[in-house]
Formats: sequence, C-alpha cells, structure tokens
Amino acid sequence: MRERILECASTLFYRQGVRAVGVDLVVEQAGVAKTSLYRHFRTKDDLIVAFLEREDVDFWTTWDDVAAKHADDPAAELAAHMRWIGARLSRSNYRGCPQINVAAEFPEQDHPARHVARSHMQGLRSRLSSIAKRLNVKHPEILAAQLALLINGAFVSSELLVNDDATQILLTAKDALVEAARSPAKA
Repeated sequence: MRERILECASTLFYRQGVRAVGVDLVVEQAGVAKTSLYRHFRTKDDLIVAFLEREDVDFWTTWDDVAAKHADDPAAELAAHMRWIGARLSRSNYRGCPQINVAAEFPEQDHPARHVARSHMQGLRSRLSSIAKRLNVKHPEILAAQLALLINGAFVSSELLVNDDATQILLTAKDALVEAARSPAKA
C-alpha cells in the first residue's frame, strides 16, 4: 500500500509539481482511502520528502554503479557520468531534477523538502570533489563547484537542448573545465 501511494504521488509530483498536487488527487489516482495515505505518511510534507528520498536513491544508485566501473580512472568516470546524465536529460518525459524543482517550489529554507534537496546538492558536490582530487588538478574544489554548476545548469536547461545534444554539450564543457583546471594560472 505504501509503495503504491508513493509511486502514484511520485509520478504526479514529478509531472505536475508538488504544490499543484493535493492529497485528494493522490488518493484518487492511487485508489486508496485517505486514511491509508495518512497511515503511511503523516503529512503531505512527509510524502514529498519520501518522493525526494526515493529519487535520491535512484540517482545515487546509478552514480555509484557508474563510479564502480571506473574506480581506477577518474577521467573515464567523469566522462561516464556526463554520458548517463546527458541520456537522462534526453528522455522524452524529463522535467528536470526533482530536488531542484521541489526546492524552487518552497522558498522556506527550513522546509523538509529543502533539506533533502540541499543534501542532494551537497552530495553531488562532494562526489565531484572526490573525482576532481583524483584528477590531480591544482584547485579540485573549484573544479568540483564548476562541474556541479554545469550539471545543475543542464538539469534546469534541458528544454533548451535539441536533438539529444545534452551528452555532447556536457562532455565538451567538462573537457574545457578539466583542461582549464590543469592549465597553469595566467597572470
């Protein structure tokens, strides 16, 4: 029952936005009683957090699978991440990063959904920092920040990309950033 409610809510939240979807619609679409929803999720905010945590698990599982395949080659790992992220952006039903979308809907910094979104973004930066350090660039934290901006920018700009060019754009931009990070500083 919990999984059915969460699956239904996740689909609705991602397609329509969390503020646009009320619990009555989730109940109707999931074919459950409102009491069943509230038995598993005390509040709508709890349901939103569960949706984001579910998306987080999916994202990091893919990330970790890709990372494991390139454990000894940080350059290949970074390129592989750009390829799967580019493929994700090219999906016909892609509506952006769920964490970014939900964070944009809730301006309150202390909203539970913002905490999940913030943790996701910090996780991305941390993982990119680890890769940047393994690339032996002079300022890995700067490169990690640039790569995080590149990825997050791609997530929110996916509708501007045409003909499935997300992967090539991500790879080209990644190459330019890594090359610049390896170049000696210019006065």
